[in-house]
Amino acid sequence: MNYRILMVEDDETLGYLLQEYLKTEGFRTEWAKNGTLALSMLKKSKFDICLLDIMMPQMDGFELVQQLRSRNNFIPIIFLTAKSLKDDKLKAFNIGADDYLVKPVDEDELIARIKAVLKRSKVPVGSHMTYNIGQMTFDVANQKLTFGTEQNLLTELETNLLLMLCQCKGEILPRQQVLQKLWGKDDYFTRRSMDVFISRLRKHLAMDASVKIKNVHGSGFVLEEK
Repeated sequence: MNYRILMVEDDETLGYLLQEYLKTEGFRTEWAKNGTLALSMLKKSKFDICLLDIMMPQMDGFELVQQLRSRNNFIPIIFLTAKSLKDDKLKAFNIGADDYLVKPVDEDELIARIKAVLKRSKVPVGSHMTYNIGQMTFDVANQKLTFGTEQNLLTELETNLLLMLCQCKGEILPRQQVLQKLWGKDDYFTRRSMDVFISRLRKHLAMDASVKIKNVHGSGFVLEEK
């Protein structure tokens, strides 16, 4: 695999066990014991995914993600936490989490979730094409949306979602198709996560007022050009 994981966990015993297990599964795993250290490591090095606790000293998991997103760092995030309340899960997805697991977690499920997030966050091989969306240019390989001199950089998941919309421009893209292809399942929290990413795309596309993503209630989404 050769994927590089940053695990952020303040519990010494759990952190050690998780790091060793992830290494045996072929992941290069580095361990940060608090959010402040994790932020420093993410500034200096590139990781493929971050496993993140919420309740930590110095900086909690929510604040860490908010700081990363404000710096345009869109590393895939899986929260791994003891907090099981619905409000915590919704907050996690709303600030940009890709998945959420409640401790104690089954090790096989954890590996499956990591692989699923890595798979859906990767831009498809051969996606070197560009699309014209209104007066904007969507460069798939470089994950970039351009309107005149203005540019918006997209996350890999945003890129894959916009690519699916472009491939059926003017037609309904079924919600279930998006959920199964990019999230791997269809439940309340993945639907909320998808809606968050649709909202993000709408903000990016707002550069051109003639373009919009229309929500077709109960069916899906349509990328429209006026």
